[in-house]
Amino acid sequence: MIAGLIVICWALLSSYNIFTGRTAAPEVFKIDTKEVPPITQEKIPITPEEIQKEMEKIMEEQLKEILPVSFLPEILNLAVWSMLAFILIFGGSQISSLGIKLIRPSR
Repeated sequence: MIAGLIVICWALLSSYNIFTGRTAAPEVFKIDTKEVPPITQEKIPITPEEIQKEMEKIMEEQLKEILPVSFLPEILNLAVWSMLAFILIFGGSQISSLGIKLIRPSR
């Protein structure tokens, strides 16, 4: 019974610390960032391929301003931690219920 309560308390305390920002969530998902060189106005694109490349660079910069690169991995890591905490709490409750059944005298 006590082992189950310890598992439940540890999972809840860890979850509280992660969601309040005191500790970081375990990194299951990690995205490597690459540096994009800034747009220079040295040469005016003439061909459709050059125009397409310039438009892609502009779109990448605009998307980085709207949605940071680290947003998706952070959300996924929090989701994974939430699932793990749920499994730990469920397992702890099962251990506790077994402990209670062992303590209670059978009739």
